[in-house]
Amino acid sequence: MAVVKSKLLKQLSNDYPNFAKKDIEKFTEIILSEIKRSLRRGDRVELRGFGVFSTKFQKARISRNPKTGEKVNTPEKKTIHFKMSKDLFKKLNNEE
Repeated sequence: MAVVKSKLLKQLSNDYPNFAKKDIEKFTEIILSEIKRSLRRGDRVELRGFGVFSTKFQKARISRNPKTGEKVNTPEKKTIHFKMSKDLFKKLNNEE
């Protein structure tokens, strides 16, 4: 099951009832927009205890359309790379 923004906001509002829902929405929007802005600039985003987001370049290449089999030029593009922290890895694998 995926975590969607609405469920995340609902969980945060349940966990922190002293904060207004409007404020929680604003906080999460600011955090997510800052992560996006940093990745767009090519910076690394490190969230301690969670992981690191960084961008990598994927070279331009010739690929195939799987439906028709014809060759298609795929331009160079940025991709997002995520590496989880050791703490998160241990928690996922019940090593603590």
